[in-house]
Amino acid sequence: MKYLLLSYTPAAAWDAATADTPSEEALAAFAAYQRFEQELIETGEFVSSEGLGHPAVSATVCKSGDGVVATDGPFAELKEVLASFAVIDVASQERAVEIVSRIVEVLGEPIEIRPIMGEDFTA
Repeated sequence: MKYLLLSYTPAAAWDAATADTPSEEALAAFAAYQRFEQELIETGEFVSSEGLGHPAVSATVCKSGDGVVATDGPFAELKEVLASFAVIDVASQERAVEIVSRIVEVLGEPIEIRPIMGEDFTA
């Protein structure tokens, strides 16, 4: 079964003025994550992973009484922002939790695990 892993980071740690210049801490965290990713590639459980752009350059599209509206930047004051996502294909939710627990132990930031609805969703 496929799972979407949503990785969050503290909003205060992600300063728009320094978004293009990663800190030593960020580079170390990325290197640690790459080791986990390589392990999942080797076990055949890795599907994809991407980091996300800074919230200040994002857009939110929503429906309002005036129709559909797009707004720039973050749409809410948040303590944490979605920083990246990954998709894994594992035998069970227990395996997904096992993998994510190891990543969170090293990186220290929360990761949400969401099942991806497959073709059998409507069956």
